[in-house]
Amino acid sequence: MRRTDPEGHGPVRFGPPLPEDGLPVLPELSAVLAAAASRGDPEPVGGGPALREAACGYWDRRGLHCDPGRVAAGPGAPALLLALTAALGGDVLVPRPCAAWWAPYARLLGRPAFRVPTPPESGGVPDPYALLETVRRVRAEGGDPRLLVLSVADDPTATVAPPELLHETVEAAQGEGLHLVSDETWRDTLHDPHDTVLLSPAEMLPDRVTVVTDLAGAFLPPGWPAAVARFPAGEDADGLHARVLDVLTALDARVAAPVASAAAYALREPEPVTARVAATVRLHARLAAEAHAAVVAAGALARPPQAGRHLYVDLAPLRPALSAHDVGDAQELEDFLAARLGMPAPGGHRFGDELEAPRVRLSTGALLAGSETERAECLTSQAPLELPHVHRALIQLKTAFDDLRDDAQRWEPPR
Repeated sequence: MRRTDPEGHGPVRFGPPLPEDGLPVLPELSAVLAAAASRGDPEPVGGGPALREAACGYWDRRGLHCDPGRVAAGPGAPALLLALTAALGGDVLVPRPCAAWWAPYARLLGRPAFRVPTPPESGGVPDPYALLETVRRVRAEGGDPRLLVLSVADDPTATVAPPELLHETVEAAQGEGLHLVSDETWRDTLHDPHDTVLLSPAEMLPDRVTVVTDLAGAFLPPGWPAAVARFPAGEDADGLHARVLDVLTALDARVAAPVASAAAYALREPEPVTARVAATVRLHARLAAEAHAAVVAAGALARPPQAGRHLYVDLAPLRPALSAHDVGDAQELEDFLAARLGMPAPGGHRFGDELEAPRVRLSTGALLAGSETERAECLTSQAPLELPHVHRALIQLKTAFDDLRDDAQRWEPPR
């Protein structure tokens, strides 16, 4: 990522993508895609029956009853969020920090995106009292907040919001008449699913929550863009679903037919898919734990990662070392660490944090860089972190942060 003007958090086209898994494509998925490659007919806007029914089965298995008539598919979650934002109207509320792609779609439509602080223990879900105060302030200034976007399993912080916090925030949003979009892209990537409780806001507020899942989170390669949205029941939701389809039609935002076939196969969760998802989650949980231990040992701050393929690091305790390297803000930190680590390290300003805060998101997929054979071996090895190419990447990460710790101690003023 090249140097960008921090104003407006940098041009959208240079924003960080979803963290990739760094692994070869599942062969069974490739076979399904290849078998559908001869399809010349376009997939219907909103997805064909096979894809929508597969999405319903996916949600039914997670306790969210679904009807195919209340599902829409699009070429990635950004297209669906853009359509939802356009269809709902009004101003948008997002947590601080949040996924890098949420706010640009509000700005694209000329809508303000108001950022609401999250509590110390987790990201993705705003503090309920901060939410109420933000809504009050926005309305007092003549705004019209209508949409709250949140994520229980979060990008960028890799945390999972506790149910009690989610319940309080959902109640606050309901009291203010907000519609919620729950981005559940990472819900199937919990590092410890037996000890981590993940609830969907749609379970708490069935008539005012639209669930969006980008399949690049757990099921498809990011180069095969596909996402699905589950709309709530009720007459109001009927109108919202229709308006979203209108927007998708105007954009001609369709899932490519071969990708739709692969997406439907993945959402049915046959054994090869569930086995790959489980193996990928185990691998990235180990990588994330190792990376977290390395950055914390060097004196940086990071919440223990609970989901996804990333972690969010605050280097404020290492400011003396950063200043010695002429690093004064998150953009300069992004450039500095990307060069030191040999991997992308998008700054916190891209996720809505203050430019002055020295924070970055690190992706564990980058630690698997190697040949296709080497990356495939990571899934079968009993000790994937000891494989030479992974070990080298982890050593490079640890060395870079240890050097910053040593520099910080060297430049720390005497007491």
